[in-house]
Amino acid sequence: MSTYLIGDVHGCIDELKALLAQVNFNPEQDRLWLTGDLVARGPNSLEVLRYVSGLGESVRMVLGNHDLHLLAIYAGISFNKPKDRLNPLLEADDADELINWLRRQPVLQVDEELKLVMAHAGITPQWDLETAQMCAREVEAVLSSDTYPLFLDAMYGDMPNNWSPELSGLARLRFSTNALTRMRYCFPNGQLDMMCKDTPENAPRPLKPWFDIASPIREAGYSIAFGHWASLEGKGAPEGVYALDTGCCWGGVLTMIRWEDKQYFTQRSNRRSDKEQVAAPTAS
Repeated sequence: MSTYLIGDVHGCIDELKALLAQVNFNPEQDRLWLTGDLVARGPNSLEVLRYVSGLGESVRMVLGNHDLHLLAIYAGISFNKPKDRLNPLLEADDADELINWLRRQPVLQVDEELKLVMAHAGITPQWDLETAQMCAREVEAVLSSDTYPLFLDAMYGDMPNNWSPELSGLARLRFSTNALTRMRYCFPNGQLDMMCKDTPENAPRPLKPWFDIASPIREAGYSIAFGHWASLEGKGAPEGVYALDTGCCWGGVLTMIRWEDKQYFTQRSNRRSDKEQVAAPTAS
């Protein structure tokens, strides 16, 4: 059995299948971890959800900010933007089934045997693993409940941006959602900055990428895998941190790592051409 970790798919179903074919992925034996943002921007979000949901227990995924935005659109809370290319999914006969499957997916994965943690954006350095798991379970519980539209309506916003155990209600859920699905930069004390989307070399002081600040989780010996940050191009993270979003939907590549031997595999985007490449934006 092998464990494969893949970065943000964003509707790129052909590249996902081609990447898995490189290693003869067998869902009856192998395990597939996905960093979230299965949908939006790419050409075929509908087929990605159908394919991934059909893999059953062989998949361990986390929700990304675009996945949550899709849930908000379907609940009538947010607007469907043409650039997200979601109409075929929203109008599909099995949309209800797929949306209900999606909102019951986790926002955090932890494997004690592999000493591996995955979240779409990463883990705020203000959390130890116990706190991260507790906050993730709270978000997951409300998403799978009948009151999930209330949460989706309240999740938008950048505040609060500093963790406190005294946070409660929708403010606590919003912080946790931002920390797990939207975060890129922190102040040295771990407080989130939700504004900067520059590459690390261009980020203003004193901001640092979240993974450049000491983390109780990494100090406890866990590795962290994340997506979300396409403009990193998979580079710049310290040892034990794996940046897997390499901008496939923008003309980059879809990246996969086989966990057991840390071998990387990539699949070139079908949106590339020899004459022009679509540049990855600063925000994914």
